[in-house]
This record gives sequence, structure tokens and C-alpha cells, in this order.
Amino acid sequence: MTGYSADEMMAVEAARRLRAGSVCFVGIGLPSLACNLARRTHAPDVVLVYESGTIGAKPEELPLSIGDGELAETADVVVSVPEMFAYWLQGGRIDVGFLGAAQIDRHGNLNSTVIGAYDHPKVRLPGGGGAPEIAVAAREVFVMLRQSPRTFVERLDFRTSGGERVTVVITDLGVLEPRDGELTLTLVHPGVDADAALEATGWPLRVADDLHETREPSERELAELRSLRTKA
Repeated sequence: MTGYSADEMMAVEAARRLRAGSVCFVGIGLPSLACNLARRTHAPDVVLVYESGTIGAKPEELPLSIGDGELAETADVVVSVPEMFAYWLQGGRIDVGFLGAAQIDRHGNLNSTVIGAYDHPKVRLPGGGGAPEIAVAAREVFVMLRQSPRTFVERLDFRTSGGERVTVVITDLGVLEPRDGELTLTLVHPGVDADAALEATGWPLRVADDLHETREPSERELAELRSLRTKA
């Protein structure tokens, strides 16, 4: 099959990894797309938790922000942000947390704070927000990032979140998973070879001996995914 974008491939691959009944801490953008795609396909009972405090949201279109009214209108319950973090996240009730960042290292540690020295940064980023809590309290962490040497770096400029619970990193080139404490390329997307992933990584990337290719999106997956993006 042809005619799908790199972002669509990333969303489909992430969605496939969500198990039925999973409770997911969702971010806006690709994580939201992936989780809602899973809800519309193989995991209709997946529970979506957005940082605004909506639990069990079931949007028909991709929300524009965590404050999108449709999230509250379709949620099973809306709680305060402190309750959502203290009871749901820190209480160990989140199965999968999604994170992105400006930088990631070979151990899955993430930087969303600064580029350059902390006291005199080249770029000051939005900061950790809830990312450090997600990184330590979710049972699993899925990271979704476009792969380039600027993002996949030998050394972080700042360590915002730890990578101890990162179980998968899904990029526009393939999939990395931790093996022996280091991210390893285990899958490449159709039309991508390992050399492209090596060139897009700022450290000597390990490549699995059993490297395989991800499955292309099905017609149903693409149809459901694109129907979610009509608002955008």
C-alpha cells in the first residue's frame, strides 16, 4: 500500500501496541491520534486520560488541545488536575504514558527543558510539565519522535525525564526498543533501511540481528485515522 505519511505510519504503529483495556495518559498530536485510532479499531475499551483531567474521553475528532470541550463532553468523569496526577498517575493507575521531547539519548532519557547550557541556553523549551511524573509513574512509556541527529543525541543538554520505563520509541524511520539497557533498532518502516536510521542518530545505534519491517497501514486504519483529523 502507498499514499500514507510518516506521521500516519507512526500513529498506526503506536496504536497497534496498545492493548485492550489499557489506561493511557495521552498527549495532544500524534499520541492522541494513536490512542484514538486504537479505540476505533482493536481496543474500543482503551481508557484515554488527558492532562486536563478528563478520564475516559471518546472524541469523534482529534482534539486541538487538552482544553478541547469535546474531551469533557465525552469523558466518563472530569477531575481536577491535582487529583488526576495524585490519584490516577502517581497512584499507579496509568498503564501507558506517551512522551515527546527535543532530545533523547541511547538510554531513553529525555530533554524538554533547554538546548544549550541551562544558565545561558540557545533555546529555552516549554519544560517538563508532567513529563517527569509520567516517566516514573506510568507502567510503560511510549516515546514518539522524528529521528534526526539533533534529536537523537549522544549527550542530553538537560535531563528532564528518565528513560527507565521507556518500552518503545516510535520514529518516522522505525522502532527502537531497549535491549540490555540501550535503545536498539528492531523495526524499520516500509521503504526505510537501517542505514537511514544510523545516519539519523547521534550515537552508534545498535541494530537488532532480527531486524524486521513494520506492516503498512491497512485501509481501515488509514480511514479511521483520517476521519479523526477532520477538525485539524
